[in-house]
Amino acid sequence: MKRKSFKMKLYDGMAKEYEKRHNELWPEMKEMIHDFGGSNYSIFLDEKTNILYGYIELRDEELWAKSADTEICKKWWEYMADIMETNPDNSPVSEDLDLVFHLD
Repeated sequence: MKRKSFKMKLYDGMAKEYEKRHNELWPEMKEMIHDFGGSNYSIFLDEKTNILYGYIELRDEELWAKSADTEICKKWWEYMADIMETNPDNSPVSEDLDLVFHLD
């Protein structure tokens, strides 16, 4: 199992909408996340900076990378593109974070 953490950025004033959309996460997205080995997924928001911090545990990082090619993932990215920083393909601008400490 691989622990992965990353950060993304919301546009100003979009925190409530981001939370709403994730509270209504499509069943197909939930299924895709699990099918591609993701679990224990959390996203945190720093309201002062609009920075989102994500954490997910992956069964296989190579398998997880393939989730970006699914239609449901691309559809989700398009749905979220109006409220957060994105790349030209609508994927979120995301920067991986290094694990510096862990305690079970």
